[in-house]
Amino acid sequence: MMKAKAILSLTALMLGLCQGVQAQQKWDFTQTPANDIRVLSSNGDAWSYDDTKKRYENTVDIDGAIKASNTELELTKGLTVKAAAKKFRIDVDQRIQLAGKNIPLATPALKKGQVVTIVFASTGSTAVTFDVLSNLSGTSGFEAADKSTTQTGTGTVSQDGAVTFQCSGGSINIFSIEVTGDGGGNNDDPTPSADFSVGQDATKTQAILQLKDRTKRYYNTVDLTDISFSGKNVIINLPNGSYTFTNEVEDITFAKGTNQGGGDDNPGGDDNPPTPQPGDDTGGEGTITNPEGTVQLTEARGWLESAYVKFSLLDHAKSYNAYVKGGQYNDYTKIDQQLVRNYGSYGRADVVGLKAGTYDIKVVAVNANGEEVAATANEATGMEVKNYSRQGFAFMGGYSPGAYNSDGTLKQGAKVFYVTSKTAKTIKTAVVTDKKGGTTECTGLQTIIQAYEKGCDTTPIAFRFIGKVSKDDLDAIGSKEEGIQVKGRNADSELNLTFEGIGDDATIYGFGFLVRNSKSVEFRNFAIMRCMDDGLSLDTDNSNIWIHHTDQFYGKHGSGDHEKGDGATDVKSDSKYVTVSYNRFWDTGKSNMFGMKSESGPNYISYDHNWFDHSDSRHPRVRTMTVHVWNNFFDNVAKYGVGATTGSSVFVENNYFLKTKKPILSSAQGTDALGSGTFSGEQPGFIKAYGNYFDRTTAHFSYYTQARPAASGIDAYETAARNDKVPADYKLTAYSGEAGSVSSGAFAYNNFDTNAQLMYNYTVDAAEDVPSVVRGYYGAGRLNHGDFTYTFSDNVGNDNTDSAYDSTLGGLLDNYKSAFVGFFDEESGSGTGEGGDNPGGGDNPGGGDNPGGGDNPGGGDTPTTEGTILASFDGSPSNSMFTVNGYGDGKITYDGTSYKKGIKLNSSGYIKFTPTQNYKMTLILSLEKKGRDVSINGEKTTVSGTENKDGNYYELQPISITAGTAYELKKGTEESILMLIKLEPAE
Repeated sequence: MMKAKAILSLTALMLGLCQGVQAQQKWDFTQTPANDIRVLSSNGDAWSYDDTKKRYENTVDIDGAIKASNTELELTKGLTVKAAAKKFRIDVDQRIQLAGKNIPLATPALKKGQVVTIVFASTGSTAVTFDVLSNLSGTSGFEAADKSTTQTGTGTVSQDGAVTFQCSGGSINIFSIEVTGDGGGNNDDPTPSADFSVGQDATKTQAILQLKDRTKRYYNTVDLTDISFSGKNVIINLPNGSYTFTNEVEDITFAKGTNQGGGDDNPGGDDNPPTPQPGDDTGGEGTITNPEGTVQLTEARGWLESAYVKFSLLDHAKSYNAYVKGGQYNDYTKIDQQLVRNYGSYGRADVVGLKAGTYDIKVVAVNANGEEVAATANEATGMEVKNYSRQGFAFMGGYSPGAYNSDGTLKQGAKVFYVTSKTAKTIKTAVVTDKKGGTTECTGLQTIIQAYEKGCDTTPIAFRFIGKVSKDDLDAIGSKEEGIQVKGRNADSELNLTFEGIGDDATIYGFGFLVRNSKSVEFRNFAIMRCMDDGLSLDTDNSNIWIHHTDQFYGKHGSGDHEKGDGATDVKSDSKYVTVSYNRFWDTGKSNMFGMKSESGPNYISYDHNWFDHSDSRHPRVRTMTVHVWNNFFDNVAKYGVGATTGSSVFVENNYFLKTKKPILSSAQGTDALGSGTFSGEQPGFIKAYGNYFDRTTAHFSYYTQARPAASGIDAYETAARNDKVPADYKLTAYSGEAGSVSSGAFAYNNFDTNAQLMYNYTVDAAEDVPSVVRGYYGAGRLNHGDFTYTFSDNVGNDNTDSAYDSTLGGLLDNYKSAFVGFFDEESGSGTGEGGDNPGGGDNPGGGDNPGGGDNPGGGDTPTTEGTILASFDGSPSNSMFTVNGYGDGKITYDGTSYKKGIKLNSSGYIKFTPTQNYKMTLILSLEKKGRDVSINGEKTTVSGTENKDGNYYELQPISITAGTAYELKKGTEESILMLIKLEPAE
């Protein structure tokens, strides 16, 4: 319920924010008011309802206002239509539809000069548009297009009066109509609208009225005079009119506006500091005075447990020293020399490992004799530093993963190594390698990590990456599949390792990380570009892992579903108590896989404040695990948002879904069971949803709950309150591959989120605030959103349904170079790379033994042998080893990935190849043909196989093949379609 004191204080705030007024109104057809549904349902004589399509259709002619039970619908209040019976439709929470040619839809009387915008699309493959427009001039956007493209038409009202839209080409869907402007200053009459509300807009600061029917009304504060109150009534006031909500408003909140920001305008330069985001905090900016003759500071800011300054270079300085004061440092204390770096045209000093507080940083030049020139000293003061958000399963019981304490400082006795392209092979330390305390000297990044596999040393280490570090810069890789391997001796071995980037340009290039048997590992503040397979793969028996504030880009460019690489971050095989937070995924394909099929549990994962920036799918895709998905920003997601399978329980809370056609999916349920189905071909998982925002204007948007289920079930069980439980007897029924075909099995939700013994404490942001928080200065990705800038080209008003590889982005990644030049004092930076006792440094390192190479890591969605090849033929062979003839349609789902084509092994179809090493070969055939064997070099296979009806495939038992031997696969006893060939290196 509203609290009177809180509401009355809003008027002053609204007045303070008001900066001018534009009369504005909007009809949003993507959210059907509950009262409209009630009156439509009770008026069976005039409206029929199709439960499968969730659609109301008029059964009598309409000529004028759109009514049910003699009541004008709130959804279309003020609009008029002339439509014969069965020609006007309301698709609940999606759109309205003019179901035929030449059906006029008219607005109320408008003022000359006002601007009208309509978002619409064809209902089918015929390209149509509103080609008959009245009282509208200067139009744009009314080009004919089919249903695959949502159009945005705009025009200016020619004369006072109504505007009419009509399509002579066919049926048309309408998602919204908006009127802006005051008609050129003619304000004699109020703008003709129902309640003056507008659409939700993350870029604008808005007042949000939560109504008792659970619908919301949005108002741009810049357009409002104030909000006043009369008893239980709330009155929205604009200069041109007012609207009274009569005992309808339950609460009033505000959402801060934001623009998509990020990083310097000139990465690597010092001319333009990063721009703080509107509505954001001040970004920890310090005060700079720059007295004459001193080192001139160009930028100074605090961030999360770190602060930095940039400065201009002096002509005769050999190097620079930097000092920090504040927080845990009572007096100016020198920072590690490796934290003071040369970027060619400017210098930069970063301080990390800071408690929350206010800090000063001083920079002083050093001459050729190694002496500080005191007269050059200059300082930036008052930089605010905040703590990282430590909320989630990784921190259960007050645990602090990695090398840092929960207050941001290094753990006692921690070592620090500075890893650059020059030092990755040379950093060295002694690691305890036997139970008697004996040590071995280790040199190189992977070598030091590998020594921890002995299980005798848990000394915390912070590996600090500076600039671009490529695969070829490394001393070794423990995983041929992923790159660097981090592995404990046994399951959940405590390691206390942090891998972090310094500044805003730290980049891991050409490799990723495989984590196994590890506890207490942290990854933060770096980018991953062009990784070998997965960027970060938590493969087996890990716990208390924290992945946050990373930028994750395309992996190795392949073919088929590997054009963008494989996974970005995967959490699999009994990994548990993991937090994945504040990461930005840049157009990634298969973004996040959580769980396989072998987990024994419990596997609790938290997933918050991530930014899915035009990425495709798996945000995350969950098997078997228990996952909390909250406060994430789904920004133009091409395929689907959250997907649950295989008995998982997922709580999806207060997320923001922008232009996401299928925001939430449960395997073979609801949306996923419609049409050609399914995103997984697996048993369902159960999703509870609460407090999410959905941009329903997206074409073909689909979301079903228990209140409005599809014939095939629900996407999520949506609760009225956060702590409401899903009833124990509400279960999802397993489906076979075809929608509606029921098989045995039922899946319930485990209600982990309401169990105080299982859940962590956290503070959730309102869904409407998520875009601002995630894209803000303290939001997702690296400091300042990193040094890499790229703008995805959206056609404003249209859906971004393109999941194709972005060759422009790919080219920028292929040619990425770091602006980092080196350390000013190369002698201090090119040796061991150890940190000292200075701020941000650790204690003196200690030793280990050389690694013997990695064990077999996991690959994609199932743990596989290193070097495994999974060849597909979805239009072309995914591996150049194979020569083929004769494509055919197969449509299978194997290990969570769908394949639509294979090679038809008939009288003319064949596959030829010559392996370069010995393999175990597994052949996967589609069930769409009768064939269950294959001829190999003229002899039919005699091994048996396994049929998987859910995936629609038949998998033969592995057979051995020999390096250097030419193989030809052809038709066996019956014609078949060979979909996949899996080659696993023989022992």
